Order: sequence, then structure tokens, then C-alpha cells
Amino acid sequence: MTYESITTSDPNPVKRWIHKHRFSDALRVLKNLPPYERLHILDFGGGNGELLYHLKYPQHVYATFYEPTPSLMAEAKQKLASRENIKFAETSMNLHNETFNLIFCLEVFEHLPEAETAQALAEICRLLKPDGYAVIGVPIEIYFPALVKGIFRMSRRYGEFDASPINVLSAMIGKPPSQRPAAEITSGFNYHFHHLGFDYRSLQCQIDEKYTIKSKWYSPFPGLGSMLNSEVYYLIQKAKVMPAEVSL
Repeated sequence: MTYESITTSDPNPVKRWIHKHRFSDALRVLKNLPPYERLHILDFGGGNGELLYHLKYPQHVYATFYEPTPSLMAEAKQKLASRENIKFAETSMNLHNETFNLIFCLEVFEHLPEAETAQALAEICRLLKPDGYAVIGVPIEIYFPALVKGIFRMSRRYGEFDASPINVLSAMIGKPPSQRPAAEITSGFNYHFHHLGFDYRSLQCQIDEKYTIKSKWYSPFPGLGSMLNSEVYYLIQKAKVMPAEVSL
């Protein structure tokens, strides 16, 4: 089973639409960036390469794809084989400090335990240029969205951690289970395979400690807020940097 088969090619048409929509919602930030002679973009934890597949490539755009999981990297290289100006990195340690004007990190942090979350936030800070921007996108797994997603998951795999009625109800009232199953997705990388149990409010507090949050928006219905959306995005910069504003 490939990552694409459970996301943008999932049998359920609503799930397919939501997953495809979240990439266009993330990429909308490109319309409002300051002009760059060369725009260096990093897809941090890029999965199967879907984001860069949707990205248009004018000559001044240079993209780097970082994904530590070999199976996902293989999917990404196949999907992006026809795209030019893309470099592939299996470890972020090989990427130089303050290299990127724009970093995307989508559908990553909901899978990371506490220590790995801190490490990823620090790596993004290290790799981002002083006046660069990062877009972090994560799913909303509390309140009404948790109920909707929980019912869908229970229809497919009732009784599993993310399809357990008591866990779904806990997330629905804003108190998701704190003990989440974790395992290595690849050597040295601990990982939560289930989204349920993730609380974006906690991540937002961690982002606030290291970065300046410039804006926040939702997908797939930006005007409806957190209660009726499946995803939340943050446009961030390193703290104490005051460049021109980017609006959405």
C-alpha cells in the first residue's frame, strides 16, 4: 500500500478532495511572497512528493525535497521524475544553515513524539534564512472535526486506537488521549502512526516559543474556522525578525 493510495488516491471521494485541496491551500502563500531573484524552497518531511508535484516551476525556483523514510523517498522520486531543479535529501544534516527562503512542513508534526517535535522545529529554524518564511500544516484532531474523522475511521477499522469510540469521544470534547502508540518508521525515527491524540493547540504554543506567527488559516473552508475544517496552517518566521508583511 502506497502513501498516495490512502491520501490523494483514496477510494473515498471526499478524502481524496480534502487531501488534494490542502496542497493548493498551502501553496497560496507563494502569491504574496516578496520578490526573490532566486527562490529556494524546502519540502521538509515531504512524504511522497505531492506538494512539489503541484508546485509550478519558474526558472528562479529551486526546490529541495527532504524525506527520511526510504519507501516514501522512492515514491517521491518516481512522482517527481519529470520535474527539474529538485534536489533530494535523505537527511536534513546534509543541508546547509540558512539556505531556504521558504520551507513547507505539511502533515508531519502530528506524527512526531515530543523530542522529535522539538528537533524538527529546531532544524527548520536552522535551515531557514533570517528573513525567510515557513508554512506548517497539521490536521485538526479535536472537537467536531475529531468526531467526523472518528466516525469515518470507525467505519473502516473499528476498535483500533484512532477508531475506538472512547478515544474519539475524548478528542471530540477537546481532551485527546495523551498516550499514543509509537514505533520507528525508519531507523532512529520514532513516529505516531495515528493522527488521533494530536492537539494542534500544543504545537502552536511550541511554535510561539521559537517563531513569530505571521498568519494562520484553515483548509478546506478558510472562512469557517477550526470547528468546520480538517487542517490548520501557520505562516511563521524566526522570532524578532521584522521584514515586509505577507498577507493571505
